[in-house]
Amino acid sequence: MMRRTVRPDNLTAVVYSKSAAFYDAIYSFKDYRAESARLIALIAAHKRSRGRRLLDVACGTGSHLQHLSRQFEAEGLDASAEQLAIAQMKCPGVLFHRADLAEFDLGREFDVVTCLFSSIGYVKTAPRLRLAVANLARHVSSGGVLMVEPWLLLGSFTPGNIGFRFVDLPNLKISRMEIHCVENNVSVFDEQFMIGTPEGITFLNERHELGLFTREQYLESFTSLGLATSWDDRGLMGRGLVIGVRP
Repeated sequence: MMRRTVRPDNLTAVVYSKSAAFYDAIYSFKDYRAESARLIALIAAHKRSRGRRLLDVACGTGSHLQHLSRQFEAEGLDASAEQLAIAQMKCPGVLFHRADLAEFDLGREFDVVTCLFSSIGYVKTAPRLRLAVANLARHVSSGGVLMVEPWLLLGSFTPGNIGFRFVDLPNLKISRMEIHCVENNVSVFDEQFMIGTPEGITFLNERHELGLFTREQYLESFTSLGLATSWDDRGLMGRGLVIGVRP
């Protein structure tokens, strides 16, 4: 049920194309059930529209949608064809779209639009942040809610760190090491993977670039659109959550 809304060569910030098959194993520490329950409670507290239509933008492999689709008429959108293929298998009844989060146009509105797990950081620059939030907001119905989970705030990201994560499953071993740096207010992760399966050991690398913005920049991108805006410090995993309700 995947729908391609723009040509692949128009997509920007396509990430996780190489590591999509191992994404869920790498991020198995995330409690998507608890995060989704928290999100549902926040939606109930803020949403004023009566509908149940939900769009999860930058949905990745669909782990939030597995839970959200039980409560909402849910759809997903992502730029990665590889991740969408996994999401479709996990959520066979959900309609998926392949598109860029800052430029997609589905031609209709939703009662809830979400952009989670700091995916908004991939817009990289302040103009693209404003463009992306405006695009998300124009898909929100009157009384509906937009929820964006920010990336780490400007000034809170420490360059020079070396990150490491290890996956130890019976037939899958993964080591991921990454070096952190900052270039022009963009956090950069050069990631190296060593992946072991019964078929052998393979190596791959990915580069991730996420813009570092202030809380004020996130809030202004919402308030400038006339959204009733608030910042939830707790968020889903301690990174906060920007919440905007369309009049």
